[in-house]
Amino acid sequence: MPQLTTLLFDVDGTLADTERDGHRPAFNKAFQEAGLDWDWTVELYADLLTVTGGKERIRYFVEKYLPDFAPTEGLAEFAARMHKRKTHFYLEMLQAGEIPLRVGAERLIREARAAGLRLGIATTTTPENVTYLLRSTLGEESIAWFECIAAGDIVPKKKPAPDIYLYAMEMMGVQPDECLAFEDSDNGIRSSTAANLKTIVTVNDYTRDHDFSKAVLVVDQFGEADAPFKVLSGDAGTHTYVTLDLLRVLSVAA
Repeated sequence: MPQLTTLLFDVDGTLADTERDGHRPAFNKAFQEAGLDWDWTVELYADLLTVTGGKERIRYFVEKYLPDFAPTEGLAEFAARMHKRKTHFYLEMLQAGEIPLRVGAERLIREARAAGLRLGIATTTTPENVTYLLRSTLGEESIAWFECIAAGDIVPKKKPAPDIYLYAMEMMGVQPDECLAFEDSDNGIRSSTAANLKTIVTVNDYTRDHDFSKAVLVVDQFGEADAPFKVLSGDAGTHTYVTLDLLRVLSVAA
């Protein structure tokens, strides 16, 4: 029977609750700088999150809500320019330490590394966003803890396509049956399960009502001994937070 060797993490919404209080206000800062009166509210952003990728999200917003908006440079170039400025503002927030990891994430990563498990990242956010988050929360050395940081446009099709997970596994030389994936959204679990990965979901306010029927476990956070998770779906046995023992059990569950 295959043994668990590898953990593959999504980033936005999974390792850190970045969407509502990170990416969203960074988009708004970019729009304001460009002289646009666009305001991506918390409610509106819930709809925009149905599309993965920042540039794709801008194009979706324009096509759905502002169909008469026609930038002279073309929509694709406009979206790329706005996204570049948004990333600048988002990285400023990360450098300022304004976006912490979710409860239990740091502990789990450190325990997995100490136990010799291999770590990888599979995300649609940019590589810069990933490395800045790791530096600001876990320290400069943490970037080397992850054998593969599969991020952004490194594959042609973003989630819900399985490409980013397939790429990460190929780069690490691992098979699905020795891995567990961690996700937070419908697009994310569609991507991971399409790559034949057993998946644990940690929901957030934006994804709590998504369809996670294919997950092996759905919880509201990774949790700590003094801050237990709430199990929303699946069987965690007697565990009250995500531990390596729990992950090993889930990795061989039917």
